[in-house]
Amino acid sequence: MAASSNCSILFLIIALLSLSSISTSNAARSLMQLPNLPTIPSLPQPTMSQLPKIPNMPTAATLPPLPTLPTTTPLPSLPTLPSVPKMTLPPMPTMNPIPNMPSLPTIPTIPTIPTLATPPSN
Repeated sequence: MAASSNCSILFLIIALLSLSSISTSNAARSLMQLPNLPTIPSLPQPTMSQLPKIPNMPTAATLPPLPTLPTTTPLPSLPTLPSVPKMTLPPMPTMNPIPNMPSLPTIPTIPTIPTLATPPSN
């Protein structure tokens, strides 16, 4: 909220500074010295013409009958597909037992460093 009010105040100051640099008297004088401009003639208003009527859609009684499709001989049946042999996998090899992993060595504990007390301040 504070940032937007600061931004709007800054924008207002910039706008006022830019408007204050305009010499309004010179602008008004140059506008008054323009020659009389010709008037723009009024354009004719377009008239809306009548749209054509939508023709009536034919009904089922007025349509000619649909042509009949010629009868064709039935299509031959598809040939039978040969049977696919069943896939078999070779037997799995016998697995040797996994040897025991050696145990990890234990990490020795790090001795603590004694801390010295600071002398009292006077």
